[in-house]
Amino acid sequence: MQVDKARSFIGRFSHQSDLSESLTLLCKKESIRLGVFSVIGAVTSAKLGYYDQESQFYVTCVDLAEKLEITSCAGNISLKENEIFIHAHITLADHSGHCYGGHLMPGSSIFAAEYFIQELEGEELHRVFDRQTGLSLWA
Repeated sequence: MQVDKARSFIGRFSHQSDLSESLTLLCKKESIRLGVFSVIGAVTSAKLGYYDQESQFYVTCVDLAEKLEITSCAGNISLKENEIFIHAHITLADHSGHCYGGHLMPGSSIFAAEYFIQELEGEELHRVFDRQTGLSLWA
């Protein structure tokens, strides 16, 4: 599928807001239905998920109540049940350089976070249930 660049957004999210929710709200506010994004900064707590391939459910693998650097947070924007849906993975580092990574879950509190969102134009991507994996994947 071919896409073209559309609008670009750059900015920062509010201190102590939820990172996952902030991404979703901005995309809904700006009607971004297709795109990619990256975030850098820091959090004061984090919740990361892991998709258990056997049970086919997301489980919370890391629930951290500590200050961490966002070394990488990247993801995409598409539609799920005709609603704007954010899919993000994140890697965080502590003061000793130990890293934690996984699927960004609600519950990661922002200390400071700067984002770049690239909206894309092209055929909309809709997530539909995939029986083999148990995930909602692009159709």
